[in-house]
Amino acid sequence: MRDVAIYVVAALFLGMGAYALATPAAVPAVFGVEVRSADGRSEVRAVYGGFGLAVAALLIVAAAGAGTAREGILVAVGFAVAGMAAGRVVSRAVEPSSGFYPIGFFFLSEVVMAALLLAAAWA
Repeated sequence: MRDVAIYVVAALFLGMGAYALATPAAVPAVFGVEVRSADGRSEVRAVYGGFGLAVAALLIVAAAGAGTAREGILVAVGFAVAGMAAGRVVSRAVEPSSGFYPIGFFFLSEVVMAALLLAAAWA
C-alpha cells in the first residue's frame, strides 16, 4: 500500500512536469499570473516541468526499491513538499487568499502528499 501511495504522488509530479513543459503559460495562469516572455516560459518549464519530472523519477526509483537510498529520497521529497505547504501558510498569514481553489486545494494536496511520503519512509 505504501508503494502505491508513492506511485500516485510520482504520477502527480509526472503530470505536472509534462503539463508545464508542454504548456508553460497555463501553469501560472491557474494562480492569475501571466507569463509573457520566452524567459518566463523557460523558467516555468525548468521549475515546474524539469523539477517535477525529476521528482517523479526519484519517487519511482524509491518505490521500485532504491535500497538504502529509498528512505532518503522519500524524506527529502516529503519535506520539500511540506515546505511548499508551509510557504502557503506564510502567504496566507500575510495576504488573504481568493478562496479554496487554487491555494487551499494545493495546500491540502501538499499536506497529504508530504504525509504519504514521510509515512512510507518511516514505515
